[in-house]
Amino acid sequence: MSELSQVPGAVHTRRFVGATALLVVITLASVGCSRETKAAPTRSEATRDPNFFETDHPELFPITQVETRQLPTVLTANAAVTPDVSRTIHVTSLGSGRVVDLRVRLGDQVKKGQTLLVISSPDLAAAFSDYQKAIADERISKKALDRAQLLFDKGAIAAKDLEAAQTAEEKAQVDVKTAEQHVRVLGGDPAHPSPQIDLRAPVSGTIVEQNVAGFEGVKSLDNTPNLFTIADLSQVWIVCDVFENDLSEVHLGDAAEVRLNAFPDKVFHGNVSDISRVLDPSTRSAKVRIVLDNPGGTLRPGMFATATFRSRKLRPMLVVPSTAVMRLHDKDWLFRKEGSGYRRVEVQTTGASDGWLEIHQGVQAGEEVVRNALDFSTAVAQRKQ
Repeated sequence: MSELSQVPGAVHTRRFVGATALLVVITLASVGCSRETKAAPTRSEATRDPNFFETDHPELFPITQVETRQLPTVLTANAAVTPDVSRTIHVTSLGSGRVVDLRVRLGDQVKKGQTLLVISSPDLAAAFSDYQKAIADERISKKALDRAQLLFDKGAIAAKDLEAAQTAEEKAQVDVKTAEQHVRVLGGDPAHPSPQIDLRAPVSGTIVEQNVAGFEGVKSLDNTPNLFTIADLSQVWIVCDVFENDLSEVHLGDAAEVRLNAFPDKVFHGNVSDISRVLDPSTRSAKVRIVLDNPGGTLRPGMFATATFRSRKLRPMLVVPSTAVMRLHDKDWLFRKEGSGYRRVEVQTTGASDGWLEIHQGVQAGEEVVRNALDFSTAVAQRKQ
């Protein structure tokens, strides 16, 4: 027997030590069990990058390089088709009255000299009255002159009396010509007295505006709009709104491509013919005009269009094919080759030309990117599913 066993209380000390050791073992076991319920993340899960992707078949996705090319500046602007102002005529009536016969409507094709409407006009009736009175007065003056000439030849009157008769006749002739011209200006025919005005088309074209209906009253020029507007639509204007920040990219003579919402698959080609010197204060934009031939009448006033301007001067641009860029969440993305996979990179782009997009930031020249970003993104999404 050892000395420790002989000492009083030694037994109690060994029991305490044993109990303490047992408590430590139970505590460690419980801690171990609690850790097993929530395993620590693996290295791959902790370091996973949501913008980095790998594929088992990289040969299915062709690669292209970011290039630097000499290309024209391309700018796109909203536009609308409008008639050529120099080929547009506003039709009005110089005489007031009431419409008794409306013969054309908005959108009709008219020929020069064609009657547009007939107006029963008190003004024309008064003009005919003045004309007929002037003719009657001229006849009296002519008879007086003939009589004075006969008396003067016989020595019955002085020369001054003959001259007075001649003056009266000349004034009467002037009054006749003035009254006749007034009738013609109002639209009447002096040879056919009538209170009706036949308003005729001054040019051939299309009626693009109508401000009168049947049996309406037509007022004088100082307080009524034009009755019709006739436009020759064989040539039209494409008027674009270009913001002031982009005006430096547009120059007279620059080539332009016009696409209409009505004909999205058809492209019209023209050149910039005018750039407004005045900005619209509400939109901070200037009007840019393109002149297009319209022999078949395809372009109609009021149509919405999109104009794409291409500058004549080339400049170096960092570009990729347009298919390499994908639009997602109002941002532009492309997939850059990086090691064994591909990294999704946000970029800023503008339109270049011939199927290329200019890159302003995000990648550098010579880097490799996926040529078709949409196909690659679709394949990645299917693989996650």
